[in-house]
Amino acid sequence: MSTANAPLSDVFSTTLPNPMTSKGPAIDALETYRKKDSSKVVVRFKAVGNAPIMKQNFYKITAANRFQAVIQFLRKELGWKAADPLFTYINLAFSPAPDDTVANLYKCFSTDGHLIVNYSSTAAWG
Repeated sequence: MSTANAPLSDVFSTTLPNPMTSKGPAIDALETYRKKDSSKVVVRFKAVGNAPIMKQNFYKITAANRFQAVIQFLRKELGWKAADPLFTYINLAFSPAPDDTVANLYKCFSTDGHLIVNYSSTAAWG
């Protein structure tokens, strides 16, 4: 019996994989993406302008964190309230979005194995 004369249910059941039971490359990619990245990134904080200088300026921060977590950590270390102005910059160049991941910023803008975060209490650059 050729596939031209076979019922459609037989043709499709033998040629198409069941999406509920088979794992394709897309499912594998999603599972890899869902895994938490436990790697750490060395972040170096540098004061700009009249901002207080931290006693310790190197910290290891989880790479999967959003930059918002870095901002909150910096506020806590400086003892600043949420209402106090805090401006952050990467490599004295730009202010990252709070939803950027530390891993992506590190991958693109690391210097000598560190992610340099400059901070100020006033706007230092446009």
